[in-house]
Amino acid sequence: MNAPSPQSTLQAAPLAGFRIAVTSDRRSQELVEALERRGALVEHTPLLKLAPLDNEEQLLSQTRQVIAQRPHLLLVTTGYGFRRWFDSAEAAGLGESLTRVLSDAQIHVRGAKALGAVRALGFTAASVGSDGLTSTLLRDLASEIRGKKVAIQWHADSDPDLIGSLHRLGARDLVEVEPYRWVDSAREESMIELVHSLIAGRLDAVTFTSAPAVHALFAVARSRGSFDALTRSLRERVTVATVGPVTAAPLQSAGVEPLIPERHRMGAMILQLIEHLGTHGTLSCQTALGACQLRGHTLYVEDQSIELGQAQAEVFRRLLDAGGAVVSRAELVSLLPSVSSNHALDMAVSRLRKSLPDPTLVSTVIKRGYRLNV
Repeated sequence: MNAPSPQSTLQAAPLAGFRIAVTSDRRSQELVEALERRGALVEHTPLLKLAPLDNEEQLLSQTRQVIAQRPHLLLVTTGYGFRRWFDSAEAAGLGESLTRVLSDAQIHVRGAKALGAVRALGFTAASVGSDGLTSTLLRDLASEIRGKKVAIQWHADSDPDLIGSLHRLGARDLVEVEPYRWVDSAREESMIELVHSLIAGRLDAVTFTSAPAVHALFAVARSRGSFDALTRSLRERVTVATVGPVTAAPLQSAGVEPLIPERHRMGAMILQLIEHLGTHGTLSCQTALGACQLRGHTLYVEDQSIELGQAQAEVFRRLLDAGGAVVSRAELVSLLPSVSSNHALDMAVSRLRKSLPDPTLVSTVIKRGYRLNV
């Protein structure tokens, strides 16, 4: 049986050749498998995980307050949190009482996942946030909150100063319900290694499904004095994919513009990542050896796939982009780490040539630089 050609492999696996970091804990296996089915090489470093509160009595006390308060409005920020709240209430024998109280309240939800959870438990939502941000939901409800008894189910992803905003809008008898919290799920060494990989460009993309995970990664980078280098790499070298605007917010605050799908779903994030990397992360050129394509750090040429090191991939990417034109030594040196020199470039080119089916694919142009043999 003949081995499949690189071209047929790429058609069947649109993420073939790309190295992608997954930072989520919840539903991470689903995301990792979805990316791997599409050909990606996945590095999984879960940064945070959802965990119940250490003291379940705190949540039950909040539940009893809601039942006694009989709120006019309930704001629901997460589907997982809403479901977990009811699981806890039912286990404590408070499910029926909570259901009766909330059936009389106006329920307003932050986004589609929260809406699905509300409907699944038999409730009707009075409104759904237009962009998945709690701040937008509050703005839309500003005229309805004053003087009303309000309960809110929220968590660490919620917009900053959420409770303060509700008080300023005139909410009274405000009850906060917090069904879970975030806890570290990765060793610091793993998080530091992820920071280093992102800074060095050893990864082509990174995915985030929660804002606290972004904050956790940034905190580790700051503790190592690497925050500026990390954000610069996320702006210039590594594609950042998020599941929605709430997750994207801390990245945008740091000057990083991530991918944000129109539908705030994991599947939509994957499809957007495929489209982006297929368009912006792939370079192709017809060469003396035939069709040549670089996808991330993987080179497809002459019926072979070749994994390139970081320096070799940077050099070959620029040569491929030049399409046979000469690229100066100075420009190629500038693509390598800041401590690089002409000797480092010579070593990178030497290793690159050894990786190729035919070393003459990269030609030296005396006193000028290098070019691709097209």
